[in-house]
Amino acid sequence: MQQLFQRLRQTAPNDITYLIAGLGNPGRKYRNNRHNIGFMAADRLASRLGCEFTRLQQKALVCDARLDGRKIILAKPQTYMNNSGQAIGALVRFYKIPLENLLVIYDDVDLPFGTLRLRPAGGSGGQKGMQSIIQHLHSEQFPRLRLGIGRPPGRMQTADYVLQDFPQSQAEELEIMLERAADAALLFIEQGIEAAMTRYNRSPHDGS
Repeated sequence: MQQLFQRLRQTAPNDITYLIAGLGNPGRKYRNNRHNIGFMAADRLASRLGCEFTRLQQKALVCDARLDGRKIILAKPQTYMNNSGQAIGALVRFYKIPLENLLVIYDDVDLPFGTLRLRPAGGSGGQKGMQSIIQHLHSEQFPRLRLGIGRPPGRMQTADYVLQDFPQSQAEELEIMLERAADAALLFIEQGIEAAMTRYNRSPHDGS
């Protein structure tokens, strides 16, 4: 009987671990860049969960939280965007995270500003951080949350555009997007990727 209870505890919800990773570049000069919206979303989620990024582990700033008995690891890779997979791959292996319990949050220039898109799997879409993660995990089969930052104006190069700060004119909508991103990540943890997709893969003006 004691062995039975031990097995039940081993499979109980409070043993389920999720890794939520926001992508960006470390350093003060990048803090408010469009490319760092993944970091911003991770910070917002950490605030909602009551944890702080005070520990460096596996080349990432991490903080630990719990939600309804589930253990949550929040991570911000400190490898610079293009090498994000070094940190994410190491964290997945260290914590033995099932890939379906990994959510990567990052910027996407192909989505209109303010738009959220969740997917259960897929390619990188040309995003260098995601390319690195896919390479290090040897898999595309993990959930992701893309945050739309819009296309660069005119003939501006994408590389220059993503390293610019968000303008003040977008501050209000950026705030809304970060709140929705945190909500979407929490729903992913609580109910899974399909529920999060159903609710958040639409315009913020549709009443979600």
